[in-house]
Amino acid sequence: MENTGRIEKSVARSARRILFGQEFDQDAAEQLRHITRIDQAHLIMLSECGIIPRDRASQLLTLIERLRAENFASLRHKPFIRGVFLLYEDHLIETEGPETGGILQTARSRNDLNATLLKLQLRRPYLRMMEEAFRLHAILLRRARRYAGVTMPVYTHGQAAMPTSYGHYLGGIATALLRDCDGLFSAAAGMQTCPLGAGAVAGTSFPISTARTAKLLGFDCGPSNSIDAVASRDLPLKLLAAGAIYAVTLSRLATDLVQWTTAEFDFLHLPDELVGSSSAMPQKRNPFLLEHVQGRSAALLGAFVHAWDSTHATPFTNSIAVGTEAVKPVFGAIQDLTDIIVLLRLVIAGARPNAKAMLQRAVSGFTVATAFADRLVAKGSAAFRTAHRLIGTAVLKTLERGAEEFPVVASSYLEECGISVAFHDLNPESVARSLEFGGGPGPSSLESSLENLQKKWASHYQQMRSQKRIWRDAELCLDETLQRLKSGSYANAPSL
Repeated sequence: MENTGRIEKSVARSARRILFGQEFDQDAAEQLRHITRIDQAHLIMLSECGIIPRDRASQLLTLIERLRAENFASLRHKPFIRGVFLLYEDHLIETEGPETGGILQTARSRNDLNATLLKLQLRRPYLRMMEEAFRLHAILLRRARRYAGVTMPVYTHGQAAMPTSYGHYLGGIATALLRDCDGLFSAAAGMQTCPLGAGAVAGTSFPISTARTAKLLGFDCGPSNSIDAVASRDLPLKLLAAGAIYAVTLSRLATDLVQWTTAEFDFLHLPDELVGSSSAMPQKRNPFLLEHVQGRSAALLGAFVHAWDSTHATPFTNSIAVGTEAVKPVFGAIQDLTDIIVLLRLVIAGARPNAKAMLQRAVSGFTVATAFADRLVAKGSAAFRTAHRLIGTAVLKTLERGAEEFPVVASSYLEECGISVAFHDLNPESVARSLEFGGGPGPSSLESSLENLQKKWASHYQQMRSQKRIWRDAELCLDETLQRLKSGSYANAPSL
């Protein structure tokens, strides 16, 4: 490829170093492992369709298999001229001659190859990310049940608002994250279509079977429009957008946990293995894992903006700006999201609530005030706005008197107003248990919510396992097909 007939010289050395790197490394080997998998499926299909002779396909497949077995050692000493793919293709031609080694690109281009390569490369990191997400969700659901009776205040505007439970809070996080998972699943739907066969941009006149290569590689179907197949990289954009939304929820959870682990709150205790010390201050127990979550969660949005901006206003066709530059941040971003999911899982699993401190703040924060107003509406026949003002005044009087308890002051004040309503049975625990409607922390409400979350979790988990099984079975099917072709026992391709 140094001399294509039209272009007689290779890319300038300085540009090559920037664009392709300087040497064959493990990343190049991993990339070639996916490329050669695509090549194997493509050569099988070309042979089955009678487009290339079966003996040449077998000869080339044997060489590719040998390169994979040696982890591409034969390529590691060769200089990069136009990147890893052309280095590899040149080796095939040098080894087998142009009549055999040169057939690989029949009815294909680097454009549809690269689009297919991206989807194969995304499978493993995507599955790992989802597996870790499901582990986090499982911990959230288990801890939500364990701490369903641990009463605490829920906050609005940074102020104690109403009584809830730590389990109810964790159930809320689980609800949001499972909804965020819907976005990740929806985004990943684009992984099911195989671009292979779209060629450079306008398909091919060779009578290929895109359905066959799609099946061999574990896709649902081949391309329906060749321009879209090579021009679109909406899969990374959608994954990054969905991942950024997921990361936002994680960052909000981390911020609450950072606050609740302070000595001022003392709501949560983290074990030694989840905190860090100070190089100067020996008394410190810093929840630094959570700060990593807060900081790194922003990487998803940064990656999305990078990908979006590289794609924005480009022509709708094959484009290096889109196909290469726009997809660069996606793998690092998926790894970042995976990492912060793991960190939060460790914290949620290890955190122990201080039930006494939580309850005390629920009391001192007058979180039962709304329940008092509701009682006044139900028992005292007052309109809610009137009850709201009366109870607000009772709160103020309690603060002024200092030593007296809120229920006592409220009852006394209302008697002065000619209203006789008792509040002695309305403490934060009982109020939290009574909030059974609107998705509140009441036992029946919370259990129903957690049951629904568990069912949704199980459905998503099975969906992920099914996808993982499809991709694994495709790998096995491709290997079996290669062995049959190699042994000479190969028949026509199975019907699709």
